[in-house]
Amino acid sequence: MISPTSVMALTITPAFQSDAPIVPILMGAFGAQALIAGLFAAFSKFTKATFLAYGIGLLPFFGFDYWFYAVVPMLTPLGLADAVGNAIMLALCVMGWRKAERA
Repeated sequence: MISPTSVMALTITPAFQSDAPIVPILMGAFGAQALIAGLFAAFSKFTKATFLAYGIGLLPFFGFDYWFYAVVPMLTPLGLADAVGNAIMLALCVMGWRKAERA
């Protein structure tokens, strides 16, 4: 969100980078959406169902990360930090689900 051009240079392979004026706006918007989702999660009371739904919602992102790293090499190794973050969030969902009381 702060430096979308730098984020793109570090996480997207050169073959898929673009100088189009819309690209930094899209990267910044993606970052803003992630911040909003994080704030929403930080200030919400999660129930067992919330942890389950959030965890299930994360699963397609693993497919995205795999596809755009292994099949269509768009992500750099640093771009795979997204997968690490998703794995951490999924582990937290499992831990939260186990500890949460039924709603």
